[in-house]
Amino acid sequence: PLLSHAVHSRSQPHRDDKNITETLNRLLDNYDKNLRPDFDAQPVTVRINMNIRSVGPISEKSMIFSFDCYFRQEWMDARLTFPTHHNFSHLQLNEKMLRDIWKPDTYFVNGMGSYLHNITSPNVLFRINSTGHILYSMRLTIKANCPMNLLKFPMDTQVCPLVVSSHGYTEADVVYEWSKGDESIQLNKDLLLSQFDLRSESAVLCLGLCDKVCFESFRDSRSRWGYWLYLPCSLLVVLSWVGFWINREATSDRIALSITTVLTMTFLGMDNRQDLPRVSYGTALDWYVGMCFAQILATIIEFASVHYFTKHGGSGETHVTLETDGAPENGGLRYGQATPRMQRPQPPQLPDLRAAAQVADRPPSHDSCPYAFLNCIKGSSKYKELKLMRSTKTVNS
Repeated sequence: PLLSHAVHSRSQPHRDDKNITETLNRLLDNYDKNLRPDFDAQPVTVRINMNIRSVGPISEKSMIFSFDCYFRQEWMDARLTFPTHHNFSHLQLNEKMLRDIWKPDTYFVNGMGSYLHNITSPNVLFRINSTGHILYSMRLTIKANCPMNLLKFPMDTQVCPLVVSSHGYTEADVVYEWSKGDESIQLNKDLLLSQFDLRSESAVLCLGLCDKVCFESFRDSRSRWGYWLYLPCSLLVVLSWVGFWINREATSDRIALSITTVLTMTFLGMDNRQDLPRVSYGTALDWYVGMCFAQILATIIEFASVHYFTKHGGSGETHVTLETDGAPENGGLRYGQATPRMQRPQPPQLPDLRAAAQVADRPPSHDSCPYAFLNCIKGSSKYKELKLMRSTKTVNS
């Protein structure tokens, strides 16, 4: 009996192989792969679901997003039913069997350059159940078009749909449904995006010949754009304010600082604009860069105004800079020698004692920095008188 059991055990696999081969041959007898199941009856219901392994890259410039996924389709074909044996209830076959049976011509309406993975062999799973239920799974890398509204870029939220439909059949022949309802889209738990944060995913059944897979993505501006743009632009604006503390007579220093900040700001704006499409409207990023650029230009205009009113006072008169040269040869009061700038030499000028008396009688608030700056911008004669009196004690600054 033991020998008989061993012979029976060794012969059982060969018997199962023979049964499977006979079952496959019988299934394909008189089978027309050009006709869909229930050709003269109700439409075929194709149930789909997706398991997303990775997402990216997502390009704002080309408005294309891509992801790697397992795309599964399920449908019923009564012509492929077979008797249930105690050893197997389904047949798991390779992709060659797909050439001999009908399968839906599913495609992605907004797809652009999707492909099937073929390393080391075609990544395809094909399974036939004894009831005629068919499972067809593929590993795909899908690239699809994602229309984006970049008005609030980079603090924007984009919804990228993936539209699934049949290429040749109408709704009367093939109907798509989600196999697991709201859970038909599964994401890898370790999924991490460098540019975006995936907020949610949804399976939307639309009317007509399409099903939609919608990905809602949120840009994390604090991690990317904060370090790359917002912080550098803010620091450039603050750097341009350093010119307020530079001596107004140091024209070359202030001009060099202003030109450096303007050129750097221009480079930052152009560099970040290269990653965006040429849209007809201004984005939030453009407005931010423009405001920073305007503030830097305002510092240049401020210096030009101070320089002009300090030198000319707005009336065409050249302001006199006094330099103390020590006591005069003939004794008496210490006078400063007046040397006009960019004009022919003029006779020495003595300080106006009457103006000095007026300055001494003024309230202390009139000598404050804001009041002096206002007089400088206005180019009033009072400011020039005050500066003339102070120049007798120190060098003009």
